[in-house]
Amino acid sequence: MPKPVSYGVLILNEHRSVLLAHVTDQPHWDIPKGGAEPGETPVQAAVRETFEETGITLQPEALEELGLMTYTSKKNLHLFKTQLNTADWDLARCQCTSFFPHFRTGVATPEADAFRWVRLADIPIYCTRNLTAVLTRLIN
Repeated sequence: MPKPVSYGVLILNEHRSVLLAHVTDQPHWDIPKGGAEPGETPVQAAVRETFEETGITLQPEALEELGLMTYTSKKNLHLFKTQLNTADWDLARCQCTSFFPHFRTGVATPEADAFRWVRLADIPIYCTRNLTAVLTRLIN
């Protein structure tokens, strides 16, 4: 049986920092990513997930496909990359509209609760080991 795939976008700014979203109630940060809806292409899933998790609307033609890669023993990633200049987007505008039932309370909770630009050298401080390995390999 094939591993599930998360579709996501590496959003870089003009300083080569990557946009990360803090995963609610977790110690780590992540890129916008998630599973595809039935009938979605990889790029459509990546664009939708980015919008749901950040509020940023991306144009599919502005994305560079990075491809399918191993992520964890249980999941693969299909990633794309784009640039967003800081003058064109204020992180205070980011908003997650994708919710999950909170594991303790059951209350609908946003998947992401904060956003920041992170320099490549600082990715290990914020991200899981697996995501750090993927990002440091892709962003050079």
